[in-house]
Amino acid sequence: MSSSTSPARALKVQYSEAEAADMLNVSIEELRSLVRDHIVNEDDPESGAVTVFQQSDLLVLRILAGMAGQTTSAR
Repeated sequence: MSSSTSPARALKVQYSEAEAADMLNVSIEELRSLVRDHIVNEDDPESGAVTVFQQSDLLVLRILAGMAGQTTSAR
């Protein structure tokens, strides 16, 4: 029995910064801001160099983007 999922429809393992921003419906600058504000360890100079995102990263960023949207709409 073969799988019904075609290679074109298979989930990607890694996403570029532009793809991640597109999936989250935010600009690249908004994505970078989310990463800077919530994920980057400022004591580690290399931690800000995130250029590839995984599914779990997108999940966390989607939650953070939603929380940021709630904060700005409550003002």
